[in-house]
Amino acid sequence: MKIEELDDVDSDRNDSVYETQIVKVDAKRALVGAGARILFYPTLLYNVLRNKMESEFRWWDEIDQFLLLGAVPFPKDVPRLKRLGVGGVITLNEPYETLVPSSLYLAHGIDHLLIPTRDYLFAPSLVDISRAVEFIHKNASSGRTTYVHCKAGRGRSTTIVLCYLVEYKSMTPAAALDYVRSRRPRVLLAPTQWKAVQEFSRRRPATAAYSPSGDAVLITKADLEGYHGAAENASKQLDMVHKVVRTSPMIARLSCLFASLKVSGSCGTVSRRLPVPEPRAC
Repeated sequence: MKIEELDDVDSDRNDSVYETQIVKVDAKRALVGAGARILFYPTLLYNVLRNKMESEFRWWDEIDQFLLLGAVPFPKDVPRLKRLGVGGVITLNEPYETLVPSSLYLAHGIDHLLIPTRDYLFAPSLVDISRAVEFIHKNASSGRTTYVHCKAGRGRSTTIVLCYLVEYKSMTPAAALDYVRSRRPRVLLAPTQWKAVQEFSRRRPATAAYSPSGDAVLITKADLEGYHGAAENASKQLDMVHKVVRTSPMIARLSCLFASLKVSGSCGTVSRRLPVPEPRAC
């Protein structure tokens, strides 16, 4: 009975602490939200003036062949974005700081993904980041550019762009940030936004048989499974096969390599050492 009473006390205490933390977070969000609303138009005007006066202060920058990162667009920018090949726009702004309605984008044949995210100290959720990354990839696969923006093109939108580079360009978070800074020097992430990028990177599944240099294919014992007695011997001898080309001929050569290993149930193990295949091995 005493244990149950103590458990009840601990449970009540934990619930109280949890509720206090929720109240603090909600208060922080409300305070930051109020400040962001007050500062939106003054800071937007500041950015517009700098864009007019300083040639290096660009409204958007090209990060990749099919990816632009920048500040909140005005309605007059939509036709220009269309001429640049933009087929999709990702908006990280809250409703009060969104200047272009979805209907205007759709009228110009541009898909619009809305991910409202509070400014300054907050980052999109991992679910929303994944949605945005796949949105960019889908457009890029069909030759369409995606414009990712928040208010100034520094924090919230940069979070999405970094995660895309991590996912589809095989960059580390640090390398992605350095690269984006080389394209758009004024990007600046809040700690929560950088943490979101790192968490997204850790969620990515490990790539099997990945060669960082891009010039080799790793073959493990599991790859030789099903080749009877040859598997044990060949797996010791065949650790790496250098890649000569990067397209379908590579696959054809590997198929020939595996075929040379396969033996029937009545045969013994492969006794010869496998040479490194030449460009015309198959």
